[in-house]
Amino acid sequence: MAEIYKDRIIKLLKHSDYEPLKLGQLAKALGVGSEDYPHFKKAFENLRHAGHVVIGAKNLISLPSLAGQIIGTFRANPKGFGFVIPREANAHGDLFIPPDATAEAMTGDTVIAKVKRKGKRGGQMQFSGEIIKILERAQSRFVGTLLKHSEGWLVQPDGSSFIEPISVDDVGAKGANEKDKVVVEIMTYPTEKYLARGVIIEVLGKAGRYDTEIKSIIHQYHLPGEFDGDCLKQARQAAANFNPDNQNNRQDITDKIIITIDPPDAKDFDDAISLEKDPAGNWVLGVHIADVSTFVTTDSPLDIEAKDRGNSAYLPAKTIPMLPEILSNGICSLQPDQKRFAKSVYITYDREGKIISRSFANSIIRSTQRLTYRQADKILHGHTKDMRPEVIELLKNMETLSRSIEQRRTKNGMLHLDLPETELIMDKSGRVVDAEPADTSYPHTMIEMFMVEANDAVAGLLDRLNVPFMRRIHPEPDALSMKNLARLVKAFGYTLPRNADRRTIQDLLAAVKGSDCSLAVNLAVLRSFEKAQYAPTNIGHYALASTHYCHFTSPIRRYADLLVHRVLECYLQNRIQEAKHNAASQDLTEIGKHITFTEQRAEGAENELKTVLILQMLSKKIGQELDCVVTGLTSFGIFVQCRKFGIEGLIRMGDLGPDDWKFNSRTQSIVGSRSGAAIRLGQAMKVNIVSVNIPARQLNLSPVEKFVQEPKRREKAKSRHKNKYTNKRKNRR
Repeated sequence: MAEIYKDRIIKLLKHSDYEPLKLGQLAKALGVGSEDYPHFKKAFENLRHAGHVVIGAKNLISLPSLAGQIIGTFRANPKGFGFVIPREANAHGDLFIPPDATAEAMTGDTVIAKVKRKGKRGGQMQFSGEIIKILERAQSRFVGTLLKHSEGWLVQPDGSSFIEPISVDDVGAKGANEKDKVVVEIMTYPTEKYLARGVIIEVLGKAGRYDTEIKSIIHQYHLPGEFDGDCLKQARQAAANFNPDNQNNRQDITDKIIITIDPPDAKDFDDAISLEKDPAGNWVLGVHIADVSTFVTTDSPLDIEAKDRGNSAYLPAKTIPMLPEILSNGICSLQPDQKRFAKSVYITYDREGKIISRSFANSIIRSTQRLTYRQADKILHGHTKDMRPEVIELLKNMETLSRSIEQRRTKNGMLHLDLPETELIMDKSGRVVDAEPADTSYPHTMIEMFMVEANDAVAGLLDRLNVPFMRRIHPEPDALSMKNLARLVKAFGYTLPRNADRRTIQDLLAAVKGSDCSLAVNLAVLRSFEKAQYAPTNIGHYALASTHYCHFTSPIRRYADLLVHRVLECYLQNRIQEAKHNAASQDLTEIGKHITFTEQRAEGAENELKTVLILQMLSKKIGQELDCVVTGLTSFGIFVQCRKFGIEGLIRMGDLGPDDWKFNSRTQSIVGSRSGAAIRLGQAMKVNIVSVNIPARQLNLSPVEKFVQEPKRREKAKSRHKNKYTNKRKNRR
């Protein structure tokens, strides 16, 4: 737990609004309870002894001041300057590096920078820096588009990690052609006078084609490729040895009505649901999860590969699985009418949806029917043609129980953010031709509620057994994040108390639902939270209002779930001491960091590929109108999000109209100093597409109507002045 508190302490102290606090006040700002205070204090003492935090006058705590040299990560700006993000946090923050002091560093490089004092401004010491040594290059390979230039061949890298083009020679060696997407290896890094030089090591295909863009994203994010021979051999052996009739003391529930509900294109079905009533009239929910741990044993080739991958990656129209398809789409998948091994969680509820008891078992199941979310929704709305009566009854009972669970969890503080998702519509070649809102019908919520309940039940069991396991944690937001959120929503006319709790956040989200500012407020709430992560630390899940939580319900596609299944198996086999021994031999903290990284990597790859595909479509619609909402304000322009496509674009200040536009952080608005016109977060806006830069992932927009118009009176005055001047010239002649 100390490691988690170290991160949270540093994050709070780095906050721009942080004012030095005493230790007790710091604990309160982080929401540390009395039972966790010893862990918090230990984390603080570790930071202090390492010199990462200091105690000043009146016992006030702050970060150390910036001095001498720092080691950090360089981030370049297209205008030539950059910043070094220090490896160790300091009271100043990121260090500004002028254009003539970057020493050929590129974004992501680890560097040593010399700190220079520039004097005080507004009572605060100002610093700049000079990079004196590059310790480690972030990467030497880049993906980009090959372009013909008057002076030779250039590769324009994709994304924003490396901005300048790379000069390449001998493009014919790999058969590359203009506008091909290529992988280039840097041979010499850029200088103040010269571009970087590189060599093409792979041609991915013609830029703009779906297959090419997929390969580009896979290279860019270092996503895994094909499984090696040992993994495939193990998977084939497991499939060959699978005998569903060899139950191994499993509970046989193949005669029960059990269904799966998934997206229409799903192939790996890892969760199924049953629901019955016991003799006392209580609901008994069965959540049946594919028993992957039976086929993927600890430290086997498949286990090592699954740990490295961390999770499956879901890209538009392509899946990069965590496990070979012979398992993920075969013997592990809970396909209809097929006997499959499962781990079952049984939760008994009273008529109001309150939990009475929980139990767990190894089972063998046979799914009665596979439904899509849309099919399930149609059945719930009365479209029951050709559907089995028992399946119809099961779905209706599932809805009844789900609404009770949802009501209970909401009452306990569970938060639900309304962030609309977009489904891309693609043609056969992989090009995006349109988009539509993602399906949000109630069956999605039903399955979500049941999965959350099962995850909560397993975490609660393992907590009571006092065995270490991989948790899914979501820290409580700190006081300064809540203060910033309160300041932002005040601009929309809403008030949050100083110590906002889940209830007040729930009330805020309910109040903005359906309004123009709903998206902006929901995004602001999301950004005020830390991201959920994997760790063995017991700090609960804030957004779900769960005191203990883990991921258990998707072992086909998440390694964290597979780890939890193994601990549950030890419980089912009365081998808890073995589970504790296994946990002690693993570094769960490091594994948690890795699989948190792979999860975020997969999410980043999916989002970037979606952005590329949408930008390709919009590049053919220059001048067309989009319906947007303001989601970000900066000193150089406004970010707006397209309601239909979910993509964000930039409106530069000069396109707002003839005025001197300034960003006002206090009112969270951009205001014209002469006209007084104001643009605020959450404001609806019609915009035109001005330009699209696919390699840089940029969408440039302008408002359909300027916010300030040139007064007609002034135009007439100018005209009269011009005529008067012209007449004088004529008279002179």
